Amino acid sequence: MKVLLLVLHFLLLLESCFSAFNFPIWKKQLKSGSSLVFPLAGNVYPIGYYQVTLEVGQPPKPYFFDIDTGSDLTWLQCDAPCAKCTPAPHHLYKPHRNVVTCKDPVCTSLHWPENHPCHDPNEQCDYEVAYADSGSSLGVLVKDTFPLRFTNGSIAAPHLIFGCGYSQEVPASTHTPFTDGVLGLAYGKSSIVSQLSGLGLIRNVVGHCLSGQGGGFLFFGDDVLPSSGIAWRPIEQTSSEKHYSLGPAELLFDGQATGVKGLPIVFDSGSTFTYFSSKAYDIFLSSIKKNINAKQLTDATNDKSLPVCWSGSKPFKSANDATIYFKPFTLSFMKAKNVEFQLLPEAYLILTEHGNVCLGILNGTEVGLGNHNLIGDISLLDKMVVYDNEKKQIGWLPANCKKLPISHDHGEDYYDAYPANIGLNKGTCPAKFDSLKQNQK
Repeated sequence: MKVLLLVLHFLLLLESCFSAFNFPIWKKQLKSGSSLVFPLAGNVYPIGYYQVTLEVGQPPKPYFFDIDTGSDLTWLQCDAPCAKCTPAPHHLYKPHRNVVTCKDPVCTSLHWPENHPCHDPNEQCDYEVAYADSGSSLGVLVKDTFPLRFTNGSIAAPHLIFGCGYSQEVPASTHTPFTDGVLGLAYGKSSIVSQLSGLGLIRNVVGHCLSGQGGGFLFFGDDVLPSSGIAWRPIEQTSSEKHYSLGPAELLFDGQATGVKGLPIVFDSGSTFTYFSSKAYDIFLSSIKKNINAKQLTDATNDKSLPVCWSGSKPFKSANDATIYFKPFTLSFMKAKNVEFQLLPEAYLILTEHGNVCLGILNGTEVGLGNHNLIGDISLLDKMVVYDNEKKQIGWLPANCKKLPISHDHGEDYYDAYPANIGLNKGTCPAKFDSLKQNQK
């Protein structure tokens, strides 16, 4: 009897491994009670971005992705061959007869509202994505497996569509991220999160928790959300843009009106710093300078880390040491009662290698953002930020981003859903699955 049970156990295990490795498995019940949680690496300064490690392909290979809620298409630098690629931590992704055609709905959505110049629906689907900093990626859409483990212990390897980028443009003034590509997390159909939701694997919810100490976590699905304490604001969607826009806000300084109203606000994890349009920035900077005691802080004109920096009587050891000299700002949303986004001094100051503090809120008009006001990583630190695309709302609350969340379904003792290594552990299946190491730069 024991032998029979052992054989049955082995066969069930083998079946689950082949399902996870070769045949994507998903069950409709996953959508109501499963999430994906990924550790993050990186910081605001000096690295300038947060990255997640995902495995792609068969056999699965690790790649580092810059997380970006300001765009929806995920792409990897690609050996197609590559005409122009930037230095990367891993070998370029190699396509293998897995090109997506023009008739695919993801291709159609990516080029809407403009018509994609396809002469034949069976032609390959080309793409070009441009970013606010004038960077871009040009390539072709492909489809490959992403091995994943969910918070309820289930595993799957769905086929997902992403960009195979063979020509990347990076502005000379931009610090190029040392990553393999970009993980687009906006709400368009081409987003990885939207695709996973369309397969019934998760709810169309994505969120991040960026630690001010570096690192943090990213999650897909709603299983790890706290039951209370989240401040929600509706997403203001437009027909042509796929940004996470929160609508107009009023800027307050230390609880007092500044005269700046109607600021259109966008949350963008792909932006290191926060950007205000010219008028708002000028008033923001003026409010800070009027409040500074010249005996405590002086302009650090020799520090070129950012446009505006200050030095103290002696070098600061942390940005927190300087926060006592600054006042908080608040974004009060004009179409909602009592919904505010706090900008404490630690949400707009960075510490440089020279021991000075610099203003991490910049003039967006000067870099071509027009009237957009981007809330970047520096102002999103130590908050769980939730983008609920099903209910079309964005929420946030203070959080300890160094601690991975716990699944509601499995309680405090269920930590296996959040392995230190992303992907499948070596012992899970007889087939060889290399576990990932969270490489540090």
